[in-house]
Amino acid sequence: MFGNMGGMGNMNQMMKKVQKLQAEMAKTQEELKKRTLESTAGGGAVKVVINGEKQLQSIKINPSAVDPEDVEMLEDLVLAAVNEAIKKVDDMTNQEMGKLTGGLNLPPGML
Repeated sequence: MFGNMGGMGNMNQMMKKVQKLQAEMAKTQEELKKRTLESTAGGGAVKVVINGEKQLQSIKINPSAVDPEDVEMLEDLVLAAVNEAIKKVDDMTNQEMGKLTGGLNLPPGML
């Protein structure tokens, strides 16, 4: 009546693997949140520290980078350092999650 029930066993195995992967990914995401990364711009004139949740932890500006006549340059350096820090968090997250998923490049929310 139900034919070959072997398919159900395979489905159960697959669900267990997916659940294990989800647990590993959740653990890795929590560990990544605790990490901090540093980025600089302008040869170190601006340094930012960011955590794995993309929250800035600190911004340090070398006094020599402060020129009241050229505030725009300082703004650009801060922007560049922050954007680079965010990119580093994304790269770190993709690399660590890729280790778990075998590079499957799953869309957000898939697991």
